Amino acid sequence: MSLPKAATLFLLFFLLLLSSTTTSNAHNITRLLAKYPQFSTFNHYLTTTHLASQINRRQTITVLALDNTAMSSLLAKHYSLYTLKNILSLHVLVDYFGSKKLHRISKRSTLTSTMFQATGAAPGTSGYVNITNLKGGKVGFGAEDNEGKLDATFVKSIKEIPYNISIVQISHALNSAEAEAPTAAPSQLNLTEIMSKQGCKAFADLLTASGADDKFNENMDAGLTVFCPTDGAVKSFMPKYKNLTSSKKVSLLLYHGIPVFMSLQMLKTNNGVMNTLATDGANSYDFSVSNEDEVVSLDTTVVTSKVLGILKEEEPLIVFKINKVLMPKELFKPVVAKEANAPEADAPADSEPADAEDNTNGVEGLGGGRLVMVVLSLWIGILLI
Repeated sequence: MSLPKAATLFLLFFLLLLSSTTTSNAHNITRLLAKYPQFSTFNHYLTTTHLASQINRRQTITVLALDNTAMSSLLAKHYSLYTLKNILSLHVLVDYFGSKKLHRISKRSTLTSTMFQATGAAPGTSGYVNITNLKGGKVGFGAEDNEGKLDATFVKSIKEIPYNISIVQISHALNSAEAEAPTAAPSQLNLTEIMSKQGCKAFADLLTASGADDKFNENMDAGLTVFCPTDGAVKSFMPKYKNLTSSKKVSLLLYHGIPVFMSLQMLKTNNGVMNTLATDGANSYDFSVSNEDEVVSLDTTVVTSKVLGILKEEEPLIVFKINKVLMPKELFKPVVAKEANAPEADAPADSEPADAEDNTNGVEGLGGGRLVMVVLSLWIGILLI
């Protein structure tokens, strides 16, 4: 017996709803621009200045991309890297402007905020960009603090993912006295000092004693994520640590660092295997990141540690506090899962899950996709009666 027409339509509706709820808004500006060699210099400096990771964390963004020729003219002025970051951040609009929207601006002109304005370093409205429709279908762009001058024009659309990210090419870099002002380097971050002052002194001391802190510091400028076990966790682990050779001690310590900046939100949205500072060829030294609700876990197959909080977040560095020392499978024996036919005495079939008291609402306990499928099944059942 075939499904009634109404049930079929309901099925299609819920499948569409399910697919829409699982669609991710994540984007990666570096990967998107990597397909276009003419923007390789622009792409490189987005990464070097750490703007790329900030762009990726935004849900709605427009990037005014400069080709290699335009970037050469900009770099010829020999700005410091920190000033260059301000200039490039002026080319990142915190709103969505696809090609059609740019050519259909109401009242022919609009002001829009940029990531330079969002930094708080731009006084007044100097971090805003003026977008104006010109004669002949052209679109002009100019910084608000540039006396109304439109330095660049729209060239073409490179990539549009409505209404998530739009990458459009403009002809020249935007001029802004505020963005081009000399910018001092941020204060030097002292990793071991940060950890020592916030409950991770034992781990910081191990880094210093082993010399592993040098490797962490070398990677800091390019981006670094550190997972620091609490003093209590290190104390209980010390008998195992003392049995390791010097080289294995260094590997274990480097295992607690990732050579990229990963915010808490990025960890939650980028679950999976992570390479570490200890990764070297055949020695994978990796672990898996997963999250359940707001709790982020790190699974090495030997031990599972949970993120307790953030000690420091100042890009390019972020330091997380964790509740257990991470033990790599290269140095310690992985935990073997229980046999399928193991005695059930330890876990009666009718026992409640450990978190039963915290999950008394059946709807809250279901994931979005599972809930939709349950409702779908109920409706189809009703329609078939």
